[in-house]
Amino acid sequence: MKSLTTSIYTFEDLIAGGFLYVDKTEALWQLLEPSKGIYFLSRPRRFGKSLTLSTLKAVFQGKKNLFKGLALENKPHNWKEYPVIHLDLGESGKRTAAQLEIYFEELICKVAHQYKIPLSNAGASAKFRELIEKLSEDRKVVILIDEYDKPILNNATDPEVKNILQVLKAFYSVIKATEPYQRFVLLTGVSKFSRVSVFSDLNNLTDITMDAKFATMLGYTQEELEANFAGYIDQVMEPQEIERKKLLDKLKEWYNGYKFHQKAETVYNPVSIGKFFESGGEFKNYWFETGTPSFLLKTAKEQQFDFEEKLSTPVSELAFASYEIDKLNTLPLLFQTGYLTIKRTEEKKMTRYFLDFPNLEVELAFEAYLLDEYSSVDKENVAVFTTDIATMLEDGEIDDAMEKMKCFFANIPYDIQIANEKYYQTIFFVIFRLIGLFIEAEARTNKGRIDAVAQTDKYVYIFEFKLDGSTEEALKQIHEREYFQKYQDFGKELILVGANFSTEIRNIETWETEAVKR
Repeated sequence: MKSLTTSIYTFEDLIAGGFLYVDKTEALWQLLEPSKGIYFLSRPRRFGKSLTLSTLKAVFQGKKNLFKGLALENKPHNWKEYPVIHLDLGESGKRTAAQLEIYFEELICKVAHQYKIPLSNAGASAKFRELIEKLSEDRKVVILIDEYDKPILNNATDPEVKNILQVLKAFYSVIKATEPYQRFVLLTGVSKFSRVSVFSDLNNLTDITMDAKFATMLGYTQEELEANFAGYIDQVMEPQEIERKKLLDKLKEWYNGYKFHQKAETVYNPVSIGKFFESGGEFKNYWFETGTPSFLLKTAKEQQFDFEEKLSTPVSELAFASYEIDKLNTLPLLFQTGYLTIKRTEEKKMTRYFLDFPNLEVELAFEAYLLDEYSSVDKENVAVFTTDIATMLEDGEIDDAMEKMKCFFANIPYDIQIANEKYYQTIFFVIFRLIGLFIEAEARTNKGRIDAVAQTDKYVYIFEFKLDGSTEEALKQIHEREYFQKYQDFGKELILVGANFSTEIRNIETWETEAVKR
């Protein structure tokens, strides 16, 4: 068993330190094989992008000794040494356009110093071009840029972002202008902004983000998990007294599920898996510990993003499209940042995609943060609140559960606006998702859509919510559309719940329940 690390992202340091490296060089060979390639790859944060670039750097530096026992060792690669310009923008921080320009100049000068190349031009873009041209005098250049979008994301809501885009456009345009001097180029990031926004005329860039050949190049497949972490799986099984299959099933439920092509295998989040085994097998939200989605949550809230609809209806491939910084779209942002992923597809005239949270780790944490954003109720208290409601529903105590929900809304600060239907629907939707009792929000029947259905071992609850209406109206709708029919043969007690939410008192005003005889 090799040692694990979740803090080292440099391939050479991993190998030299004797740490576990899950061999991805077979997929990398597909990138290396052409005599020339200019690529772009988007993946969620902490998913192995930096490690991938450092691995490619070692390849192009001709360090064959680092690849002993790996797939690439047996490939017909010539192991020529190329000059490598490796730029990591992860530390670009929140800067003005002028500060970013200086930062880029410093990065270029640092690489030039490594190769003992004197630079005479002024300005980041001019220095970048000069460096490429001088380095390529003997052999073509390799360009690796990590977190290309960090300067944008760090300033996404700042008016200064427009000026920052101009700096980025000028800088990245050098890649197009110096194409004859290049052997290989790869830019990576979390998001996929349009070429108009960032890359200007860089139309020779091949986007491999959703290419089937590279769908599992980052993250761990099920086979890779079981083969590389077998000893650690054994170590976790013994103290927890859990069977291997049950442990693997639980690992899959918590950390697998990311899919980057409709026909590709799903993969595990590598950081979550590493931290899980480092902790001795504690199931928790490791990915969220490394960063919170505050920018995304604010965007979703401002745009009144309909989570309920997007997680229950199919979308076209436009959901994965690039976007402009001044026209941020919540859905592609959620997908590209890893909070939503492809769950299944329908093949009709065109492919339609059904999206959802990739796994339990992301779902539980994201929904807790979402509820925090929408209600200002501390996310630390959300788990206790939803657990209490779940217990009440399991015990058939529907009135207690509704009272608990009233207490929740009573704690929402008055200055938070919940006067529109979509706002309160989102809160209810998240609450029901977090309860985890086979919730079907907007469950479909042949006669309409139900607001929510919650199933326990003994009960099926059918909820219909009205905004500034009446409980009678809500129950009447359930009966007229016969929402309960599909559940009558489930062998469980069927309870209808009609509730009215008042915008005046900003809470659940009244509710009425009715048991349906089987």
